[in-house]
Amino acid sequence: MDEVEVVVAHSERATLRVGDVFLKVDADQARIDAEVEALSLAPVPTPEVLWRRPPVLALTAVPGRTLGRLGGPSTGSPAEWAAAGAAVRKLHEAPLPPRTGGAGRSVDELAAELDRECAWLVTSGVLPADLVARNRRVAEAALRPWAPAFTHGDLQIAHVFLDGGEVTGVIDWSEAGRGDALYDLATFTLGHEQHLTDVLTGYGADVDLDVIHAWWSLRSLLVVRWLSEHGFDPFAPGCEVDVLRSRM
Repeated sequence: MDEVEVVVAHSERATLRVGDVFLKVDADQARIDAEVEALSLAPVPTPEVLWRRPPVLALTAVPGRTLGRLGGPSTGSPAEWAAAGAAVRKLHEAPLPPRTGGAGRSVDELAAELDRECAWLVTSGVLPADLVARNRRVAEAALRPWAPAFTHGDLQIAHVFLDGGEVTGVIDWSEAGRGDALYDLATFTLGHEQHLTDVLTGYGADVDLDVIHAWWSLRSLLVVRWLSEHGFDPFAPGCEVDVLRSRM
């Protein structure tokens, strides 16, 4: 009998692996709805939906390996990173999905959340005021009008699998929907910025690098508190706080 592997688990949701099947447990059915819809629309390889019995969604595993993880060493050749960039471009050029995703929050919503999180980081003493202030200034470049694209919304490096130089699967689509394409690119290269040039080679379109840098700061500032409260360590080497320090 296959063992049950806990892939990720916190108070909001959990993902388990049993053999070649992933079981996603989520009490928020809106997130599951978004994932199932995105899996049916995305023009890139994705897991197959096996069955759905709320609050559980069963998906097939995807072949291949990732190019690394946040806080860990990155792997893969420049060509593999470029292949990932080409897959992301294909997604962004697809017809728009009906939903607004995690990368689609309005400028006003983001600015308000950024103000709250920066204030908390400083008043609670979690991060030095000068570090927060510097990254807050960098982050402002992301607070601009953007043309909506079909975005993954949580395109972490651990969510993209490759084999033989080809993307074999993109997982975890619960934040997918209309959003800012540069948010996806920034999320994928967060903590691995040395590979940004390779990703953009595959992506094949001019992008505003200042906005990608801004998203590195903005995303990191917004998630430090959530990560800390859900059992993750944003202070681990190579993770969000190191990303913020690199902006100094």
